[in-house]
Amino acid sequence: MNLPNKLSLFRVILVPVIAVIYLFLDLGTAISININASTNLSINWAEIIVLILFAVASFTDYLDGMIARKYNMITSFGKFVDPIADKLLVNTMLILFAISHRVPVIAVIIMIWRDMIVDGLRMSASSKGKVVAAGMPGKIKTVLQMFAIIFVMLYNLPFAFIGIPMDQILVWGATIASVYSGIIYFVKLKDVVMETM
Repeated sequence: MNLPNKLSLFRVILVPVIAVIYLFLDLGTAISININASTNLSINWAEIIVLILFAVASFTDYLDGMIARKYNMITSFGKFVDPIADKLLVNTMLILFAISHRVPVIAVIIMIWRDMIVDGLRMSASSKGKVVAAGMPGKIKTVLQMFAIIFVMLYNLPFAFIGIPMDQILVWGATIASVYSGIIYFVKLKDVVMETM
């Protein structure tokens, strides 16, 4: 197994570790910040560990792709496991935030539905020999999701000091980008999917 594939598998392994730490580990308060006269923010050690692990996992996503392209180490297994690792990481974080009421449940449902529909479209198209590469809207969606997750984990710092809900703006931006990129996938693949309808 080459290095990019090992990095992708490492990312997959990190996902349940992150979930367990977020849900069950209580190590006490790490940081306490006064946002304003009526709001005091506390970030616990478990959340800091999750943030670090998420950053490491996100970096391995960049690293495995860069290494695979630079050293011609792209494999069928890598093409299979890399997007799965990405979606496991992002969707797990979004579900954890929805459970703890830090992001709107409806936004998370929409984004996960989009992923399932797009995966179904791609599998259907692939079985007929048609491959659709990830487009710019899908990449924008992923970037917005990553930044949304980071700002939610940071309790919207530093924007909390000036009253701008940047974390929620990014969540809804990612949701809109998810829907838009999903529609683009459907338009590109509708002939393949609908041909025997």
